[in-house]
Amino acid sequence: MSDLTILSGNKKSVYHFEGSMNLAKALSDAGYPLVQPCGGRGVCGKCAVEVSGCISEPDIQEQKLGVRLACRTVLFGDAAVVLPNSGDMQQIETGGSVKTETVDPLGSGFGVAIDIGTTTVAAKLLNLASGREISSAARINPQTSVASDVMGRIGAALSGELESLKKLIADALSEMLAELCAGAGIRQEEISCLVVTGNTTMLYLLTGKNPEALSHFPFEADCLFGYETDFLGYRTYLPACMNAFVGADITCAVLASGMTNRAETSLLCDIGTNGEIALWKDGTLYVTSTAAGPAFEGAGISCGCGSIPGAIDRVSLEDGMVTVHTIGDAPAVGLCGSGLIDTIACFLKTGGIDETGAVDEDFLPLSNGVVLMPKDVRSVQLAKAAIAAGIITLMENAGVQTEEISTLYIAGGFGSHLNVESAAAIGLIPEALSDRVSVIGNGALTGAEQMLLNKGMIQDGERIVQLSRHINLGGNPQFNNNYMEQMLFPEQ
Repeated sequence: MSDLTILSGNKKSVYHFEGSMNLAKALSDAGYPLVQPCGGRGVCGKCAVEVSGCISEPDIQEQKLGVRLACRTVLFGDAAVVLPNSGDMQQIETGGSVKTETVDPLGSGFGVAIDIGTTTVAAKLLNLASGREISSAARINPQTSVASDVMGRIGAALSGELESLKKLIADALSEMLAELCAGAGIRQEEISCLVVTGNTTMLYLLTGKNPEALSHFPFEADCLFGYETDFLGYRTYLPACMNAFVGADITCAVLASGMTNRAETSLLCDIGTNGEIALWKDGTLYVTSTAAGPAFEGAGISCGCGSIPGAIDRVSLEDGMVTVHTIGDAPAVGLCGSGLIDTIACFLKTGGIDETGAVDEDFLPLSNGVVLMPKDVRSVQLAKAAIAAGIITLMENAGVQTEEISTLYIAGGFGSHLNVESAAAIGLIPEALSDRVSVIGNGALTGAEQMLLNKGMIQDGERIVQLSRHINLGGNPQFNNNYMEQMLFPEQ
C-alpha cells in the first residue's frame, strides 16, 4: 500500500493506493478531479501540477511543455502533489431574467432546481410556498476530469467508466445540496423535491443509462426522459429532451424564454461546448445542435482559463490600444471565454488578425504574459463557424430571413457574459440581429425553477417537445457549405 499526499490550498489529505496508478485517476478517486480538455492526451497542459516522490520520468509531452502533467504521470509508490490554486469560479451563471411565480408547486417546503451542464453545474434552493430563492451553488462539473465534451464522456462510459461518471456527478450534487441547506440554515430533510435538467448525455450519465445509442448513427436516443424518479432519496423530475443532442436544458430554456407563447418569429441560442439552437416559426420549433467544442469556455486555448480571479473577461480598444479588464481586478492570469471573443474582435479591428484568421506575429500580447496564439484564433474560427452555420442552416430549413426574426434569445453561462457587439464582429451571431438580443441568463435553470414552482409548466415543457422538429446537421451538405463560408471572419 502506497500513500499519495495531496496539498490543495490549506487542505492536506492522503489517498491510499496499491501498485502503480495514473496520477489524474488517483486525484479523481480522491475527490480532486482536474479539468482535462484534451481528454488526457497531454497536449492542453491544463492538469499541470507539482509532484514528487516515486513517480514516472517526464514523457515527451511533458518535456515539450516543461511541466508535470497529472494525466501523464504514473505513481509507483509514496508521492506528494501540490494542486494549482484555480480559485473559485466567479461567473458560473445561476441567474435568469425571467420572473418565476409560485402557482402549483411540485412539492411542499423546499425544492431544488439543478442544471447539469457539460462544463458547469448550477443549483438553486427555493421556498416552494413563496417562490423565493433561498440560496444558490455552482461548481465545475467533475466529469470534465474524464473528458471535456459529451462525445468524450460517451466514449469513456462505453469503455467501462459509466459508473465512475455517475458517481462523480452524484457526489457533486450531494455536496451541493448540503451546501445549499447549510447556506439557508435548513435541514436536508426539509427538501421535498428536485427538478434536474441538462443535455441528453448528462441525464444519461446522471441516471447511469448506457449511452450506446448516442454514440453512432442514426444518433437516436433510446430515452428522452420526461418522468419522475428517485435521486439521492428525493422525488426528482427529469424534464423531457427533444433529441439525442438537443436536451432538456433547451426544453427548459425555451420554456423560460416564453418564445413559443408568442406569434412572432424568434431564435434562441445556447452557446457553449455544445451549441444548441431553436427557431420558432408558425407553430413549429426547429431545433438543432452543433459541436462548438470547449474554446468558448477557455479550454484548449493557450492562456485559456475559467471564470476565476485574474481571468481577462473584457477587452476593448481605447485610442487604438488594446486594454483589458480582469475578474476581481486581479493581475491577469489567463483568458476566459467572453474575453476571448472580445480579443478576437479587437485584433480584427486593429488588423492584427485578418478575415482569414491569419496572424502576422508569433503571438498577440494582452497583459502580464497572457497572449493570444495563432492556434487560438483557429480554435475560435472553428467554434464560431459551427454556431453561425447552425443558425443559418436552421433559418434556411424554416424558410426564415433575418429581418423576420423579432428576438434573438441568448441563454447559458457563456452567453450571459458575452459582448454582443464582439459576437457580431467575429460572425458568431448575425450582425443584423445584434440590436434584437435578449439575454436570459441560465435559461435551463430558470425553466427548471418554473417547473418546480408550477406543475403546469411541466406540461408546457412536454408540449414544447411535441412542437419541435429536429434538423440533423451531421453529413448535411447544406450545413457543410455554410460551415466553410463561416470560417472567414466578417470584413471590418
